[in-house]
Amino acid sequence: MHYDLPDLRLVAAIADSGSLTRAAGLVHLAPSSASHRLTQLEAALGVALFDRHARGLTPTPAGESLLRHARQVFAQLEQMHADLAPYAAGLHSQVTMFANTNAINCFLPEDLGDFLRERPRLRVSLEEQPSPAIVEAVAAGQVEIGVVAAEGGCAGLETAPYRQDRLVLVVPAGHPLAGRNEVAFAEALGEPFVCLHAGSAIHTFMMNHAARLGARLDVRIQVRGFNAVCRMVAAGVGIGMVPRSSVPAVDRLKTVEIADPWAPRDLQLCVRSRAALNPAAAALFAHLAAKGVRADA
Repeated sequence: MHYDLPDLRLVAAIADSGSLTRAAGLVHLAPSSASHRLTQLEAALGVALFDRHARGLTPTPAGESLLRHARQVFAQLEQMHADLAPYAAGLHSQVTMFANTNAINCFLPEDLGDFLRERPRLRVSLEEQPSPAIVEAVAAGQVEIGVVAAEGGCAGLETAPYRQDRLVLVVPAGHPLAGRNEVAFAEALGEPFVCLHAGSAIHTFMMNHAARLGARLDVRIQVRGFNAVCRMVAAGVGIGMVPRSSVPAVDRLKTVEIADPWAPRDLQLCVRSRAALNPAAAALFAHLAAKGVRADA
């Protein structure tokens, strides 16, 4: 089976325009060449990609399937071009990082900003992941630096302290829990929760701990970002669990300590080997480790 990018671009153009003639113009082919390419592609695949009718062409189910994959290919190519373009403009290097939700939302924006302002030709690829997935990725050499919650364990990796935080409950003023200084997570599981979106590291963390307690989290609404969680809670939508460093000073919002031993969030950096890091990654690791030292001082 043989087909190339012009074939995929032609399929996308036909689907977008509904016309073989218009699609041929969009991809800079003569209509006869476009028709020949489409016929050959359908023959190679052994399936019709479009239904022909008086109004033009519409994708068959097979055509829709091919179109989805084609668009993914185009997106990956654009990402490849975006990743390579800075090197042509003088980019020296790139560092890959995974970090948990707490680190990305509360500490890394400022800490990475300080680092990158002094290095305009360096790029950092940062992705949010749960701590266990980060440890696995670092150990496998998929990323150079990880930022994880210390409770997850980093056996076999080199680590350094980064930041300290604590998970707390946020509840509306006047809520029955608002007068409590401390509460076990299990006691709060009967309440409707405002959570971060499914797939976020902290959402996965909360769901797993609820499951370990034999319960299911009552997720009333999901949002993106701790600030949105706090605003929803202040509006009376439900209660939330966020890092203490992310809680704004709002009269309608009360903070309640979580008694469970996992509530303290001692964040740490992890790498396979500091000695094996490239110069840019080594400099970033040292910069972030120094931030942690100053925070503890």
